[in-house]
Amino acid sequence: MAEIYYGVTFMISMLLTLFYIGIWHKHFDAHMTVMFILIPINQLGYWLYSTSETLGEAIMAQKIVYIGGSYMPLMILLMILGMCRIELKRWATVLLYVVSTGIFLSAMSIGRYHFFYGDVKFKIENGTPMLYNKEYGFMHTVFYGVIVTYFAISIIVIVYSYFRKNQVSRRILYLLFMPDVVATVSFFGGRKLIDRIELIPAAYAFAQLTYLIIIYRISVYDVDDTAVDSLVERGDTGFITCDFRFRYLGSNDIAKEIFPSLNKLTVDKSMKRDIFIKSTMMRWLDAFKRNGEKNTTYFVKGDKTYLVSIGYLFDGRRRRGYQLVISDDTKNQKYIRLINSFNDKLRTEVEQKTQHIVEMHNKLILSMATMVESRDNSTGGHIKRTSEGVRILIEELRKDEDFVLDEKFCQDIIKAAPMHDLGKIAVDDAILRKPGRFKPEEFEVMKTHAAEGARIVHEILEGTDDKVFQRIAENVAHYHHERWDGSGYPEGLKGEAIPLEARIMAIADVYDALVSKRVYKESMSFEQADKIIMEGMGKHFDKSLEKSYVAARPKLEAYYSTVQT
Repeated sequence: MAEIYYGVTFMISMLLTLFYIGIWHKHFDAHMTVMFILIPINQLGYWLYSTSETLGEAIMAQKIVYIGGSYMPLMILLMILGMCRIELKRWATVLLYVVSTGIFLSAMSIGRYHFFYGDVKFKIENGTPMLYNKEYGFMHTVFYGVIVTYFAISIIVIVYSYFRKNQVSRRILYLLFMPDVVATVSFFGGRKLIDRIELIPAAYAFAQLTYLIIIYRISVYDVDDTAVDSLVERGDTGFITCDFRFRYLGSNDIAKEIFPSLNKLTVDKSMKRDIFIKSTMMRWLDAFKRNGEKNTTYFVKGDKTYLVSIGYLFDGRRRRGYQLVISDDTKNQKYIRLINSFNDKLRTEVEQKTQHIVEMHNKLILSMATMVESRDNSTGGHIKRTSEGVRILIEELRKDEDFVLDEKFCQDIIKAAPMHDLGKIAVDDAILRKPGRFKPEEFEVMKTHAAEGARIVHEILEGTDDKVFQRIAENVAHYHHERWDGSGYPEGLKGEAIPLEARIMAIADVYDALVSKRVYKESMSFEQADKIIMEGMGKHFDKSLEKSYVAARPKLEAYYSTVQT
């Protein structure tokens, strides 16, 4: 009876192991593979024990049983930890292997030393061989303790994962729980149910069947493996690998179709030997080696565009070299080119519309400034002349190494110059058009045009996307009458507290006032105007602008010689 039972369980176990070998994949858990090897060995030991006729044969059979029995509980624990995605420290794993190996070595000493069993006797009773009068050694007690400990840890891990790990399949947890409990109960309680028959072989066969079901299920859940397998199976993705010394390790057929030069390479030989590969792949790999962010590139062959993704080749957690993954990206690139073409066209149209709106906006502002100027019978052409004066000064300032002016600032201040006197729209005609010098109280009213101009500019430009231009335009209108020594208006700002754009505007504004005719004065000569401007450097004007003003003076004089002032 026992011989038939053990023989049947051994054959079932062998068949299940052969089936596992038939479906084996390199991504299968290593501990599960070891279990499918150990279980038939364990079953073989039980069958040999049931057919033994001498003490020596029985002891040898027991040793074979313990080959599997010493490591099976550990393999089950490590497999459960792996499937529950709980990482065990390396030192802890090594320690567990040492303990299991100690149990195995002590079991191998049965019949010679008393570490595991003491003196045993052998008899055949009712046709069934048996060892009796066993005296268990301390390592046998350790063996029992280890089994209980491993079982307890396994159950705790399964329960913890059930409640805390959403990425672990609940069905897999159920399947892991069943064989663990069945094997442990069979080991400790099986003999009490059926005399002289061990239930653990049947429990192990049940475990094998359960683990095959787990393998079938987990292959679907393992996204990394299924994704890679799907790419390979689909047959449109190329793979190329090399070590850190750029020695060729291998490639698949798709990669060789895309890069025929790979067919000439010899495994373990440098990829640099091939001229084409040296000018393509080696260049890509060198760029990735210098900067890990440069991990993608494109390769065009005929009418196809391939995306080349570069990464590290891993062996477990260790980096062993580089891997190139090549995929056909032709459709995506055509789509991107179509989108880019559409975007370029749309961008051009938007820029044209925007430019049209900007031009209308600028003309509106210039028209307002001209309207204000037309109310002042002493400032005809002032807006146009001061704007040109600002442009000439800016041109020389950009050559001065002491000033770092970006292109936009220069354009913005030139564009803002016509707006500097917009505040005069709020000044009464009786004062603005007075044909003579102002009385003190009239001048106080006239001075309000600076702050009023800033307010008007703010309201005109409020809501614009160009906040930088808005700020520059407001500053030009608000502060172009401030003086370097703090004696100006409307706020009496001093030195660099006055915005640079206002300091530039001040020179152009005063220069125009000096060389232009007014109802209360004749125009000055260029020499007289220059003398006043130079005397004002460091008092009225920013001294650091003197160098640029001096350089701009010939152009200013040439311009003013051609216009009616």
